[in-house]
Amino acid sequence: MSFDIQGKLHEIFAENQVSDKFRKREFVLEIPDGSYTQYAKFQLTQDKCSLLDQFQKGQEVKVSFNLSGKPFVKNGETLYFTNLQAWRLEAANAGGGNFGGAPASAPAQAQAPTFYSSEADNDLPF
Repeated sequence: MSFDIQGKLHEIFAENQVSDKFRKREFVLEIPDGSYTQYAKFQLTQDKCSLLDQFQKGQEVKVSFNLSGKPFVKNGETLYFTNLQAWRLEAANAGGGNFGGAPASAPAQAQAPTFYSSEADNDLPF
């Protein structure tokens, strides 16, 4: 499932070489949500780690990401992990970073986040 969301870069972490063949880099996006602010951590992997190099904390960005989740059994207990796997970042302002070829629009100010799915509506009850 692919989604887009816009927010402010709250935290950018250093690249982490997990193994000989796997590296990742994480960042936190600050997302206004009415009177509350949400903080969502995203992950970039492999060659996508360098996408963050052109951005700074505090900058407004649009993130394209996939949502994935997996169960993990430990000591007989099933735990669930959710991952927000980013695959594209672009500046949210109209002045730069428009990588997708679509016209850029001005960022929404203090509005709830809007998620867009590239797939047809599913049967989720919410």
